[in-house]
Amino acid sequence: MSLTLYNTLTRKKEEFKPLEGNEVRIYSCGPTVYSFAHIGNFRAYVFMDTLRRVLQANQYTLKHVMNITDVGHLESDSDEGEDKMEKAARKENKDPYEIASYYTDIFFRDMGRLNIEKPEIIAKATEHINDMLEFVNTLIEKNYAYETSKAIYFDISKLDHYPVLSNRNLEDQIAGARVDVDPEKRNPYDFAVWIKAPENHIMKWESPWGLSYPGWHLECSAMGRKYLGDQFDIHTGGVDHIPTHHENEIAQSKGATGKIPAKRWMHVEFLQVDGGKMSKSLGNTYTLDQLQEKGIEPLAYKLFCYTAHYRTKLNFTFESAQSSQKALNRLREGYVAHTKANEKVSEEEIETYKQRFLEAVNDDLNMPLAMGIVWEVVRNQTKSNQFANLLLAFDKILGLDIKNAQTYLEKEEKIELPEEIAKLLEERKIARENKNWAESDRIRDELKEKGYQVKDTKDGMSIEKM
Repeated sequence: MSLTLYNTLTRKKEEFKPLEGNEVRIYSCGPTVYSFAHIGNFRAYVFMDTLRRVLQANQYTLKHVMNITDVGHLESDSDEGEDKMEKAARKENKDPYEIASYYTDIFFRDMGRLNIEKPEIIAKATEHINDMLEFVNTLIEKNYAYETSKAIYFDISKLDHYPVLSNRNLEDQIAGARVDVDPEKRNPYDFAVWIKAPENHIMKWESPWGLSYPGWHLECSAMGRKYLGDQFDIHTGGVDHIPTHHENEIAQSKGATGKIPAKRWMHVEFLQVDGGKMSKSLGNTYTLDQLQEKGIEPLAYKLFCYTAHYRTKLNFTFESAQSSQKALNRLREGYVAHTKANEKVSEEEIETYKQRFLEAVNDDLNMPLAMGIVWEVVRNQTKSNQFANLLLAFDKILGLDIKNAQTYLEKEEKIELPEEIAKLLEERKIARENKNWAESDRIRDELKEKGYQVKDTKDGMSIEKM
């Protein structure tokens, strides 16, 4: 069965074959560790995880690099503003290395909570300064970069074609481009590969051009080349990387090696919130911790990501996330029900489900279609341990930790209610015993405002966090 993946570079789906043998070499743009990663960021890493798992399901071995940007990412993509690490350090009154270490640890903690596989190689920018300096020297030697009083810039006019990913009309943009940032630049869209540090800049290194630090785009080219060679199989990132970061990464790699670094470029679309943009200014860059405060597990968020194809926008609301939490619990209940039954299912039926699932994920990671097949198995009227094993096989790609379903369900049952909520629940119980329906309804509404939903059943009241 063939695997097809969309390529931003060619703007079409293509059958995937590794460049060399059975090994797939991948580079993924990792986090800039100046703050907490939010759920929009993690959509990209859920996609990255799905890609890894699908490739492994197709019997490929992986050599996967993910960078950690702990220096060099300025506030603006146009070589303007402060370094995000230094800005965070000043805000929190800490050393930038301390900031980077703290948020890197938090990032990998959250990766674990989402059951996202860790790439084989984690490359921190600050640990590869010499590799980046060598890369800059190569660009200068090949006449693709030049020095000004502020930086070493890449000269885009030396390329046969720029840009190659975003398909924008650069001539029209250059005509009205701002040129006041550095009048020494030869072209308005030349970009910094190495930046000369002001005296008060903390993160800086000795170089042939004085104390300075790398540009954001440089690290990916240098580290990708170091670990994966001049050209590798797949490069992943968010669609926000297309117009600047990945264009410039391609440009400087072409200058150094004559090659576009990755054969295939894959990008995940934006996560929206309540139908609009996610941004810190709007206060809607939610973290996994904030979701958990509302009773939404990280794995429920991962399941939520499967409700849309990675190349389409996904709209987050707390209501839809809560629906995914309920769906996750139903999935766990369905798996457990199958584990407790021994009805026989034909091998032909099992194989048909397997093939349909694999066809779905092999069609450019079509997770919504794949999940439809999962639900068919969960809801099958025949309850069988064979179906339970099939769900475990599916979970090698889903990464929802289905094997521990019973543990999660038991933990859900043992939820400890805050004292205030437990007291309200007891008051409502008394009101119902006294047939004071108005008071019962009032308390029910108050509980709802506090994030708890009460249900009245023949066995009494049940309560769950919304």
